[in-house]
Amino acid sequence: MTRTQTKAARTQPPAPVHAAEVVREYGPFPGAEQVNGVTHDGSRVWAATGTKLIAFDPARGEPTRTLDVASDAGTAFDGKHLFQLAEARIDKIDPQTGRVVASIPAPGHGSDSGLTWAEGSLWVGQYRDRKIHQIDPETGAILRTIESDRFVTGVTWADGELWHGTWEGDESDIRRIDPDSGAVLERLVMPPGTIVSGLESDGGALFFCGGGPAGKVRAVRRPKGAGR
Repeated sequence: MTRTQTKAARTQPPAPVHAAEVVREYGPFPGAEQVNGVTHDGSRVWAATGTKLIAFDPARGEPTRTLDVASDAGTAFDGKHLFQLAEARIDKIDPQTGRVVASIPAPGHGSDSGLTWAEGSLWVGQYRDRKIHQIDPETGAILRTIESDRFVTGVTWADGELWHGTWEGDESDIRRIDPDSGAVLERLVMPPGTIVSGLESDGGALFFCGGGPAGKVRAVRRPKGAGR
């Protein structure tokens, strides 16, 4: 970093920080002790619980579908298929049958966390590496990498904004970052003891956040931004 860049970084105003507004909690779900990742298919929320994906109606909160698939971390939906992190791979799943129709290597080789679909690509969080990779959904090839300054859990795009969850110790927040530089633009701080293990936008006013060992999914209100 040059002297000019250092001075600019020091004079840059800190990112706005807000208390996250949790508007609803879902779960725990029968037979599930944790939630590792979440996605939204336009009507239902899917929660990755380790050995199964559980879909529920966010209006009623009741499970409507269960798929018996390995689901160790993040989950995504591309409009037709589910994508699920499982060990060192990403499985492409038919949501009607639960059949794995294809698999690609995960960029973190098993240390991956969040997953989302946007702009024709998969975006994969790397927890301890503090990175987000954009990857080719057909091959798993890394197209670009964004660095964070916190452990990365869930990842989502919402109205052109890139957000990711963090989880270090008992503290979590949801951050909007610059997709080019990784600079933090806005933070939503979760209540004490409430963690974010997965993150997805509903395409509107809410984020759905996996609750890790609490076995819950929490709906958090998304701040009004440039896209809304």
